Amino acid sequence: MAEQHIAITGAAGYIGSRVLVELEAQHPDWEITAIDNFYLGDVRSVGDVDVEHVDIRNRDRLEAALSGADVVMHLAAISGVDDCEEKQDLAYECNVQGTNNVAWFCRKTGAAMIFPFSMAVLGDPTEFPITASHPRDPMNWYGRTKLLSERAIEDFADGAFPAHQFMISNLYGGHEIEGREISKGTVINFFLSRATAGETLTVYEPGTQCRNFVHVKDVARAYVRSAERLVDQLEAGETGVEKYEIASDEDPGVETVAELVQSVAAEHGHEVDVELVENPRAGEETLVSEFPVDTTAAREQLGWERQYDVESVVREYFEAEE
Repeated sequence: MAEQHIAITGAAGYIGSRVLVELEAQHPDWEITAIDNFYLGDVRSVGDVDVEHVDIRNRDRLEAALSGADVVMHLAAISGVDDCEEKQDLAYECNVQGTNNVAWFCRKTGAAMIFPFSMAVLGDPTEFPITASHPRDPMNWYGRTKLLSERAIEDFADGAFPAHQFMISNLYGGHEIEGREISKGTVINFFLSRATAGETLTVYEPGTQCRNFVHVKDVARAYVRSAERLVDQLEAGETGVEKYEIASDEDPGVETVAELVQSVAAEHGHEVDVELVENPRAGEETLVSEFPVDTTAAREQLGWERQYDVESVVREYFEAEE
């Protein structure tokens, strides 16, 4: 595959920095531009690539930074449900206006675009297995900002550039950059850190709510597969949106995950309790008792499959702690 210029927004973050690692490893001949405003992520360089300070809300600076890109991986966002609720203006400016700025750049230049709109656009699913065609009914402001951007990109891309949209399930796991652990306080990571500290694993009621879990390294590989397909689509002159479910075949209840962590922790000398607590997100959180996701499109079109499973990652975590 010929040399390409790939740009990543949100490159200092949990997923973005791992995407950088994967890109450099799999396509060392590609030119990479990495930008972030360091709101949360603070990775300043990965390998030979420095992360440039650019805020996606500043369209002039954004377009200057993205200049020449063949594919833009747009990961920059205010991603926490609570953060979006508490800072709704900021979430709108970044997640909606900032995304529109990226999509407008792609429309003007013909660059391809990758955008994750997350499972948060669904609300409580009514059909299984879940696919990207499932009805939209977001339960919180984070999901609404993602839905607004999902729809906008469909319009921007029509007749102008190819775009891939990812419906990503709940992330877990970490990765290392030059010996430094990069992680995020997602539910499984939260349980692991509390267990090693000997603290109670608190589970929001009812505890039976299921989530589909996918490892951050698996997600990063999906971005690389997506970029490879988009390069082919650019050469073929294709435009418009394709949607992919980036998930695993694991959808346990949250309390079940906590009990798994508790059990493995005990094997390694960490005695911790699991406690159900009042749910502060009552009415704003998906409470379904199953969460299977159909990943056929990602497997068949991108050649992507998950490589990590929850129990193995939990066990490796405690083994590494010893």
